[in-house]
Formats: sequence, C-alpha cells, structure tokens
Amino acid sequence: MAHDRPMHDANAEAERDGVILAPWERVFDRFLTPFEEFVHRQTTSGLLLMATALLALVLANGMLAEAYRHLVHTPIGLAVGGWVIEKTLHHWVNDGLMVLFFFLVGLELKREILVGELAAPRQAALPIVAALGGMAVPALVFYALNPDGPAARGWGIPMATDIAFAIGALVLLAGRVPKALITFLVALAIVDDLGAVVVIALFYTEQLVWQALLAGVAIVGLLVVLNLAGIRQPLPYFLLGGLLWMALLKSGVHATLAGVITAFTIPARPRYDPGRFSAQVRDLMLRFDASHRPGESIMTNDDLRATVQTLEDGTRLVQAPLQRLEHAMHMPVAYLIIPVFAFINAGIPLDFAGIGATLAHPVTLGVGLGLVLGKFVGIAGASWLALRLGVGQLPAGTRFAQVAGVALLGGIGFTMAIFIADLAYAAEPEFLLMAKTGIILASLVAGVAGYLWLRLAGGSR
Repeated sequence: MAHDRPMHDANAEAERDGVILAPWERVFDRFLTPFEEFVHRQTTSGLLLMATALLALVLANGMLAEAYRHLVHTPIGLAVGGWVIEKTLHHWVNDGLMVLFFFLVGLELKREILVGELAAPRQAALPIVAALGGMAVPALVFYALNPDGPAARGWGIPMATDIAFAIGALVLLAGRVPKALITFLVALAIVDDLGAVVVIALFYTEQLVWQALLAGVAIVGLLVVLNLAGIRQPLPYFLLGGLLWMALLKSGVHATLAGVITAFTIPARPRYDPGRFSAQVRDLMLRFDASHRPGESIMTNDDLRATVQTLEDGTRLVQAPLQRLEHAMHMPVAYLIIPVFAFINAGIPLDFAGIGATLAHPVTLGVGLGLVLGKFVGIAGASWLALRLGVGQLPAGTRFAQVAGVALLGGIGFTMAIFIADLAYAAEPEFLLMAKTGIILASLVAGVAGYLWLRLAGGSR
C-alpha cells in the first residue's frame, strides 16, 4: 500500500531520533494538537460556560422545555445500609458536584494568601479594599430595593463576581492592557470568592443539627492532623473531605463549604527543596545512563524502570501538594463542573410577553443594578478611596481608568451569584426566576461594557 509508506517512513525516522510512535499516532496528533491548544487557552473555559448557559436557555424556552425540566428535577438516590439520601439532579450538582469547585477556590485562596498577590500587605491592600467595596455596595443597592419580606433574603446575590467569565473577558484584551491588571482582577475575585463563602456560611445556613456539626468538627481535626503529620498523598484528604461533606450536608451548614475547608488543610510545603531535588536528578541520570542498553526495551530492564520510577516520585515530592492539586483540578472544574452547573441552573423560562414586568420586578432590579452599578461604584469607589488615603498602590503600569474598567467586569456574577440565588430563594421559585434573569442580563451588560471601556480607555500609561 504505497499511500502508507510516507507515514511508515516518518515513524521510522522518529524512532531513529529516539521517539517511539504508535502506528496511527501522527494521524491523531494532527487533530488532537489544535484541539489541545484550544482547550488550554485562558478564554476557552469562559466560552464553554457561555455556550452551555445559552444551550440551557434555548432548551428551557423551546420544544424540549418539558424534557429539560424533567432532567433537572430527576430524583437520584444513594443508600448504604440504613443511610439513605435522595435529591434531584439539580441538588446533586449544586450541593455535591460544586464541592469540587469550592475545593479549587480554597486551594487558590490558600496559595494567594501564602505566596500570591495577597501575601504582601502593600500589594494585597488595593484588591482587598476593592473587593470589600464591591461586596458591600451591591448588597446595599439590592437591600434598598428589597428592604423586607422574603425577597430581602437575596441581598447576597449581587455580591459575587464570576472569576472565569471576568478573566476571560479581560484576557481577550491582553494586548491592550498590562498583565498586572489581570493579576489585580484575579486577586480581587479571589477575595470576592472568600467573601461569598463567608456569606454562605453565616447567612444561608439552615437550622443546625449539632450532632452532625460536631462530627464535622472532629473530621476537620483529623484533616489538620494529616497536615501536621506531613501526609502529602491526596487520597486521605479526599476520603476525609467526603466524610466532611456528608456531615455538613446533615448539619444544615451548606455542604459545599467542605471543599474550602478541606483545601485549607492540604499541605503547602513540598518534601524536597529544589537543591535536594537537583542533586537527586543528577545522581539518577548517571544511574539511568549506566543501566541503559541500546536496543533493549525498558519493560525488560528492571534497573532502568526502577530509576525512572524514583525520578517520577522525586518530581512529585519537589512540588507542593497544594499547587499540584490546584493544577490537576483546574481542567475538570473549568471544563466539566462549571459547564454542568451552568447547564442545570441557567435554563430560565422567559415570558417574553411579560418581559416588562419581569425587568421592573424589585428582585430583578436589585440583582441587575447591584451587579452593574453596585459593583462599579463599590470597586472603583473603594479603590479611589484607598489610593487617596495611601492604603494601596496601583498595579505596575496601570492607570485608574483601567481599574474602573475592571470594576465593570466585576459585575459579571454568573456562577457564584446563581449559586447564592438558589440558596436564598429555595422556597420562592418566582423570586428565583427573577434573580436568575437579573444575573444573566446584568452579566451580559457588565461584560460588554467592561470590554468596551477597557478597549477604548485601557491603553498603557
């Protein structure tokens, strides 16, 4: 077969260069390499999130609306002996799958506090003050429009910024804005996430079941013991984290907080320092070269295989478990968990005939104005005040006009805002519908406005 010869020749040439290829590997690489490059772009997760949210909206308002609603509310149960738990798919996603999202948030928070933008007080001051302003003012805007009754429970909804969407919008402008501005937004969003976690824990907790809560405290104690004992394998932390999730689920405290708590117990110190690892690698490479026999497969060379395994163990132990897990969790959270959450939660049935009444509803207005106007005034105003008082400093190479553009992007409140809305209005489906409508519209307005602001006024100093 003559048409197979070029591929065979290319594979033979690669093997002569020390690269071993499977028969069809080059063909698959032609398709997989562009796909992998697309997946690893920083904007891709935001685009996927947008696509799944749009798909949910189309399904919820089309011919498949009933099938979509049936899917979302499908009951799923687990039973172990006499212990039984049954929830709808919607609740399993929000209370179960999202614990991994909160686990990643916790890992990012811990890293930023230890060695990131929140580690140095002078650097951390501006994003912390900006985030606090960006949480307080939207809550006040919402509360001004919904001062009493069941609707008032939604005051926490416009406090949250969606880090994936906001950073995705800013990365689209990477050539027009300094990299320090992206770092500022990341730090601001991390503090914002911490604020949202605190709000959920303190204000959206149901009636407490003290026995389950005490069991949760005991499990946290065991997680701390693992950390202090130098256990760096992730499996024990995941097992105890799963037990903590079950304890919090029964306690009345929102179960997803188990993700943040578990993340904060993950060790941030590696076993080896870089100098020790460098010496070990040099020694291992000498052993590798001494064990290597040309033409012999590594599968039949025990010394070579043992040396490679030791090298693999060393590369794992020179990395902090915290950072290794953060890297490992990013892809499944960004490309599976958050899109599934968006698909399950963004399917809002829109009544186009009554859209005027929906937009004029106090909950819709409170959420919408809180996210767009409240976030802008809160972030930009708090930043201006901090700079005037000398509390913080602008990120390197940035201008205040760019910080104001970031303040607009802060109004993109999709993931965490919808999550809080589900907690606030679990017993008020009409208010939940209005809140989600306000979130989606406000996020769209904030994203477009922030992008245009930074495109027009975000040039370098």
